[in-house]
Amino acid sequence: MNAKTKALFEARAKIMKALAHPTRLFIIHELSRKQRCVCELTEMIGADTSTVSRHLSVLKSAGIIADDKRGVQVYYNLRMPCVLNFFGCVESVIKSTAREQMELLKR
Repeated sequence: MNAKTKALFEARAKIMKALAHPTRLFIIHELSRKQRCVCELTEMIGADTSTVSRHLSVLKSAGIIADDKRGVQVYYNLRMPCVLNFFGCVESVIKSTAREQMELLKR
């Protein structure tokens, strides 16, 4: 594998790692609906601010979300809504796998 190909796969892996947590998936879902401040997300998730901020930092570092500072508040929005297309693909795999498992049980 050449250096350019390796760099591409490493960049993809960074994004996949950022998505690989239920709380971050919830954050993406909420930000797909509307812009949110840290305080709103903290309340919705039921975790402390530092934990939510760490999750937001991972998503921001991967380029999935962006922030907008307004005075003392920081608001986040979904920078790459195309990630939602990937979720549709993931849900298709979940449904297909579930159907296959049900077929095995019927035998």
